[in-house]
Amino acid sequence: MPKKKKCPLCEQKMDEIDYKKVELLNNFISDKFKILPRRNTKTCSWHQRRVARAVKRARIVALLPFVPAV
Repeated sequence: MPKKKKCPLCEQKMDEIDYKKVELLNNFISDKFKILPRRNTKTCSWHQRRVARAVKRARIVALLPFVPAV
């Protein structure tokens, strides 16, 4: 049986994901600025919900774009 992969955010013991950390959030969005699913990012469900919330907040505050620039 293959070993289960650990959540990278759990390994770093990150409790809060801040929407102002754009470098971190860029790892969780695609080149079309969609939020990547858990199976691609290998995050646990608890952290995935917080990542999605932080990305959405960063978009509202205009730290991340909603769509790629044309």
